[in-house]
Amino acid sequence: MTTLSIIYWSGTGNTEGMANAIAEGARNAGANVTLIPVSQATTNDVFNADIVALGCPAMGAEELEDTEMEPFVTSLKDEKLQDKPMILFGSYDWGDGEWMEEWEKRMTQYGAKIIADSVILQGYPSSTGIEKCQQFGKQIVTQPNH
Repeated sequence: MTTLSIIYWSGTGNTEGMANAIAEGARNAGANVTLIPVSQATTNDVFNADIVALGCPAMGAEELEDTEMEPFVTSLKDEKLQDKPMILFGSYDWGDGEWMEEWEKRMTQYGAKIIADSVILQGYPSSTGIEKCQQFGKQIVTQPNH
């Protein structure tokens, strides 16, 4: 059984809604899923899972949240991720997704293997957005190359 750790930060509930939908899709596909607010996450949550999903909304000038998510992501830099299967997701209010592109590049530089295109949604996930996240959860745990 595939294990998936979903580690997220959410200020308004938008990204948490995405995390819950991704978890539901992955569980429905047979995965063992752990949802962890980043304030409670450790690097063991990354290394003990088959796949890791990190979620954070765009903040300020399209940046990661800087008091909890940014320090956690930075802590992974020296952890030798060595092709750790990973996906990223998050919500935004404005902009064009630049924060997600930069985050993908950064995690790849840290050694992670991004296994699917990131999911970004504007605002709180609509029913279509929830469905997209559920399909995303299913896809990442059932694809053969994670």
